[in-house]
Amino acid sequence: MGRMDKLRALQTFIAIVDHGSLTAAAEALGSSLPAVVRSLAALEGQLGARLLNRTTRRLALTDDGRQYLERARRVVAELDEADRLLGSSTRGEVTAGTLNVTAPVLYGQQQVAPAVRRFLQQHPQVKVRLLLLDRVVNLVEEGLDVGIRIGHLQDSSVVARALGSVRRVVAASPALLRRAGTPKHPRELLTAPCLFSSQANGHHWAFVDKGRRLTLKVQGPLESNLVAPLLDAAAEGLGFVRCLSYQAAPYLADKRLRIVLAGFEETPWPIHITYPGARLLPLRTRVFVDWLKAELVDQS
Repeated sequence: MGRMDKLRALQTFIAIVDHGSLTAAAEALGSSLPAVVRSLAALEGQLGARLLNRTTRRLALTDDGRQYLERARRVVAELDEADRLLGSSTRGEVTAGTLNVTAPVLYGQQQVAPAVRRFLQQHPQVKVRLLLLDRVVNLVEEGLDVGIRIGHLQDSSVVARALGSVRRVVAASPALLRRAGTPKHPRELLTAPCLFSSQANGHHWAFVDKGRRLTLKVQGPLESNLVAPLLDAAAEGLGFVRCLSYQAAPYLADKRLRIVLAGFEETPWPIHITYPGARLLPLRTRVFVDWLKAELVDQS
């Protein structure tokens, strides 16, 4: 399979997944059904792996297909970006229009919003609608251009660019640590005051002890659906709080909180910039994604 044939095969594979059937993909690509079938078969043959399980009623990605799809989207998106960058420079295209951006609430306030303000100062013809939400947002369904996501990605319809990672930490005020002592093992939290989320299983705190996952059910005087009240209460000595490292950063910087039990933390959570992979990106989106990549710092 030549390089151009390989590129067409990648585009065909992505179209099949996005449109849900071989027939729909053929229509979207302006191709014939036999050509789409041959392209997919040739790609699977070259890879030596089945990408899709096909029945008379539905198509489903295999595990290999799910992993390959993410990389295929990235390859096609990067090529589209290179083509459009060259075209934009030769046409003198201007960065303009509206960007719809989403991010988690506190991370958005602390990191994304300042980066957006700096971006707008450099690109006055762009407008940004910033939507801060602590829930997983479907970019395509909700008409969003760019999303910042913390955690492992499940959505195969987006292109993701890694930003870094964040840790899930336990912290307490120096006053509480002087009064109650610094815990040496997570089990000591079972008899300590803890401040926890009212979200599902928010009072179950997970750690890693000698390579094994350890989950503890903590108790304490305060629970909240937002982390900010818990951090404030922890800074005032009311208990231990578990949060993401960027959430605690301002409190750590001014020494109102200290991290404890660092040796028992779970694997850091990845942070990604995501954007829909099924369409060509406008210049403003590509420029904004590159800006965020440069501006947002690793919080691990």
